[in-house]
Amino acid sequence: MRDSGEARTGEAAMREAAMRESGAGEAPTGEVPALDPLALGATLYMPATRIDMLDVACGGKISGLRSIVLCLEDAVHETDVDDALINLQRLLAALACLPPTDGAPLLFVRPRGIGMAAQIAALPGAERLAGMVAPKVRPGEVGAWVAALGGSRLMLMPTLETPETFDPGAMRDLRDELLVEGRGRILALRIGGNDLLACLGLRRIPGETVYEGPLGPLVAQLVGLMIPAGFALTAPVYDVVRDPATLAREAARDVAFGLSGKTAIHPMQVATIHAAFAVRASEIASARAVLAEEAKAVFQHEGAMCEPSVHRAWARRILARAALYGVAEEAWAADAVG
Repeated sequence: MRDSGEARTGEAAMREAAMRESGAGEAPTGEVPALDPLALGATLYMPATRIDMLDVACGGKISGLRSIVLCLEDAVHETDVDDALINLQRLLAALACLPPTDGAPLLFVRPRGIGMAAQIAALPGAERLAGMVAPKVRPGEVGAWVAALGGSRLMLMPTLETPETFDPGAMRDLRDELLVEGRGRILALRIGGNDLLACLGLRRIPGETVYEGPLGPLVAQLVGLMIPAGFALTAPVYDVVRDPATLAREAARDVAFGLSGKTAIHPMQVATIHAAFAVRASEIASARAVLAEEAKAVFQHEGAMCEPSVHRAWARRILARAALYGVAEEAWAADAVG
C-alpha cells in the first residue's frame, strides 16, 4: 500500500496531466484566460455587512474557498443597505491597494437591482470583482442588466428564482434573450432553490435532496433548455447546515446532472461540495481513451462502450474537473452516489 505522501504525489501528477489535456487555464498570448464556470465550485454567499470581508476575499480565512457572493439583496435588511454599500466600497478600495493574491476566491456581488449594479460597477476597485449575481431575472431584463455593467469586464450570473422559471415558454424566451443580449457576458445561470420553493409555499426538508422534492423535475427541465444552448447552470443551496450526508448525496446528483457549481451558506459545506466535483481515476482513464488520437470510432473501456464522436464533450469536462478538484476517493464517491 502506498503511504499518504506517495498518494498525494500521484494525485498531484494526475491533476497536472488532466489540466494539460483539458486545456484548463490556457489562452492565446495576450488574452485573459476565459473563466470556466466549473472553477466556481462551492460559492459561499455572505451578507455585505460582514466586517471580515477583506480577510475572506484575500483567501486567508476559509481554506479551499473558490468563489464568494457578497449579497446586498435578501441577506441584508433594507435598513442596513446603506451600511452594506459603504462596507463594500471600503472593501473594494482596500483590494485596489493590494496585489492580487494567489488562490484568492473569485469575488462577486449580488445587488438589489439594476440601478445598484450600475452604481457598484462604477466604484473604484470594481475591477477586482469577477462579476455580478443578478437576482430574480425575468424575460425582458437581460439587456438592462448587461448595460448596467457598462464598459467593465465584469461577468453576469442571472438567478432563476421567480414564478416564470416554472414556465417552459418563459424560460425559452429568456434563453433566446440571453443568446442575443448576453453574448459573452454570462458566466452561469444560478438556480435559486429557496425562492422557487417559496413560490410553492414550501421550504427545504432536512434529509431530502432537491431531486427528491418538487424542484427535481424543474432542474432537469432547465438543464435541457439551457446547457445545450451553451449556458452553465449552478445548483441551489442545501440550507440544512449540519447534514453533510444529504449535502454529499445532493452534490453528487448535481454533478451527474451536469451542473457547474453549487451555492453554499456555511464554510463547513465547502469541502463536501468540492469533493463531489473530484473525479474517479477510472473516469480519467476513460476520458483519456476517448480523446486519444488513435481512438477507434467505437470501443469498450472497463466494461463500457465508448464512442468518441458523442463522448468528447464529457471527456473534456472530466479532465477539467480533475484539473480543478483532483481525484476522488473511490469509497466516498460510491457512498455519495449510492
